[in-house]
This record gives sequence, C-alpha cells and structure tokens, in this order.
Amino acid sequence: MARVVRFHRIGGPEVLQIDTVDVAAPGPGEVRINVKALGLNRAESMFRSGQYLQQPVFPSKNGYEASGTVESVGPGVQGFQPGDAVSTIPAFTLGQYGVYGDTALVPAAAVAKHPPSLSWVDAAAIWMQYLTSYGALIEIGKLGSGDTVLIPAASSSVGIASIQIANLVGATPVALTRTEEKREVLTKLGAAFVIATESQDLVAEVGKITKGKGARIAFDPVGGPTVTKLAKALARFGVLFEYGALSTEPTTLPLLDLLGKSLTVRGYVLFELTADPKGLERGKHFVVDGLAAGKLKPVIAKTFPLSEIVEAHRYLESNQQIGKIVVTV
Repeated sequence: MARVVRFHRIGGPEVLQIDTVDVAAPGPGEVRINVKALGLNRAESMFRSGQYLQQPVFPSKNGYEASGTVESVGPGVQGFQPGDAVSTIPAFTLGQYGVYGDTALVPAAAVAKHPPSLSWVDAAAIWMQYLTSYGALIEIGKLGSGDTVLIPAASSSVGIASIQIANLVGATPVALTRTEEKREVLTKLGAAFVIATESQDLVAEVGKITKGKGARIAFDPVGGPTVTKLAKALARFGVLFEYGALSTEPTTLPLLDLLGKSLTVRGYVLFELTADPKGLERGKHFVVDGLAAGKLKPVIAKTFPLSEIVEAHRYLESNQQIGKIVVTV
C-alpha cells in the first residue's frame, strides 16, 4: 500500500488528502518510482480548483514532477532498471498519472536520469521550469545574443529559469515584478534589469533599456491588462508568448500594436515540446548540459513534508515564494 495525495472534489488546498491505496504494477511502457521529493507547480493548483486545461475525474491524483528511484519497470521499457535515480518530466495527463505520493506510476517517456550531483530536492525542481522556458525561448523563439526578453512573474520558478537561460545564451533578461520588494533578489539571481510595474512605466523603462528599439520577446504567464503594455514594449517583429492565465481580468488584444509592428502573439504550453520526441531530447540535453556547467541551478523557495501538502499548496498560492516549492517524502 502507498500514501497517495488525491482530491475528491474541486476546491482550495484543503481538498487535498493523503489516501492509502494500492499502486498498480507497471504495465507496458510504464515505470514505478519510489518518490523522494515532489516539485509543485501552479498548474497543479489550477487543476485542483477546476481552472486547468483538463478537468479532474474523482478521486483524482495530482502532480507532474517527482524525483526518486526506479522500483520496477513494465514490459518493453528499456534504459531503466530498479535502483536508478530518476525524475519525471511533465509529459502525461494530470489525474491519470499524478505523482503526489510516496509511490508513482508514470510513462517511461516521462522519466529521465538527472545529473547525479543533484539532490532529490533539486532533481524534483528542474524539468517543468527549464523545459517550459526552453521550449518557448529557444526552440520556438530562437533567443540569442543581443536579444532582450521581458519576463513577467520573474520570481516564479519558470521566471528564474528564463533569466538563467537568457544569460546562458547571451541575451538580456528583463525581470518584471509588481513591487520593489523583490528587486534586489532578482538582480542577484541574474536579471540584467528589474522593472517594478506598479511604480515604474513598463513601456518607458524598456525603451530606455533597449535605446528605443523594444524587446524582441516577452514571455508571459499572466495575461490580463499588462498584455497591452507588453505589446507596446516589443520591437518590430517581436514575439509575445502567452503561456498562462494567472490574471482574473480580461485580456484585450492590442490590435494596433500588432498591426503597426507586425507582432506575433503565440499561445504556448510545455506539451508542445514534450509531445515531440526529438524536441524533447534536444531540451533534455540543453538542460543537463546547463546544469553540469553550473549555468542552470534550481532555486528552492521552501520545502514541506508530504504530511503538509495542504500547507504547501497554500504557500504556492500566496505568491510569496521566490523559486520552487518542494515537498519531501
């Protein structure tokens, strides 16, 4: 029997509960993992509250990211054996293969061997953030030397990953945050510039940074009214990636800026990358090489034990964190 976190109704963090259940033996193409740590993601709180791309079927599992050791492998699985240290890539449907718990069953295609230098906590905090950023900025956006990229919600795990990736390829990361409170820490984390959007004029500040040219890419998980400002701050032929919908306010299409500057607005989700075996392989190599070189390093905001999964989700939704929240098992 295993301890598995499930929820039996839509709701706030309090609907999460630890159930004692049987976890099936791995079937064809599956791997069963003894979990050591879990990385939390905003997508999981949205899934729990009924605001995600997929709707849960009750009782529902949850969770994309785990690190641990291979317990057993199903028929046809190659490249893994019991005892291997692995971590999971978000390449499956939440609910069907959720990893919250001390034992997880996942598709072998969503399992990777991470660098042995990583702790279990760090290993649970790499794939969602770095592959999300890599897929948009590198695979699609071709971010490179001389480019400026705007990074809203810069203190999130994906925001910090985007700062690190921009620096790795020689681009200029501009961190966007609501208040002055996180300016110093974002600078220490590698942001070339920090704009506090509640007290500074976003468009004017980007104009100063880019000498009037505008940024080439904006990588936005928020939406809402700020999208208009991001469009105004982009250069001609710039690209505005929207990869989330955290704002509860309507998102207005800034049509005149789109037309006047020939902008591209691009909806993006990580599963574009993880569903493409060749693209995913490129992404894995990029991340592993960056980790090995010390250019990519996960920032852990806070850890919680599995028994405090409800408190961990409350903290996730508080927006206090800088970096990744991890639950240890």
